[in-house]
Amino acid sequence: MSQTKSSKGKAIGERTLIGFDFGKKYIGVAVGQEITGSASPLGSIKATNGIPNWPQLEAYLNEWQPDLVVVGLPLNMDGSEQQLTLDAKKFGNRVAGRLGVKVEFQDERLTTADAKEQLFSRGGYRNLKKDNIDAESAKLILESYFEASYQ
Repeated sequence: MSQTKSSKGKAIGERTLIGFDFGKKYIGVAVGQEITGSASPLGSIKATNGIPNWPQLEAYLNEWQPDLVVVGLPLNMDGSEQQLTLDAKKFGNRVAGRLGVKVEFQDERLTTADAKEQLFSRGGYRNLKKDNIDAESAKLILESYFEASYQ
């Protein structure tokens, strides 16, 4: 890992990241640390047709002060884009423009299925609440970002 500095002056590899699992009704949120390569689910933000509850989103960013935001890109299994992919990109660009944070995108194929599997294995059906699934998906998006960035 090189010791390149991020925009806030932290070395790459020592940054705090927020991950979003974009959805039209809910946006999952997780926080991760590059130094450990791990992430934790935080919850979800209500959205109306893909437009987030901005005060709720800003509260997460104010609390965690991320150096980078990672938004999951919902691609088709063949890697092609769909309408939801374009909507996720628009969301990421709005977050960057409105809040002045650096945003990157990460392929999120299969994260929802993986999230459900992991949640079920830890707590059965009662653990499969929408809020849990969205937040767990955001966690997996961040962890796959870490894996892709530091191999």
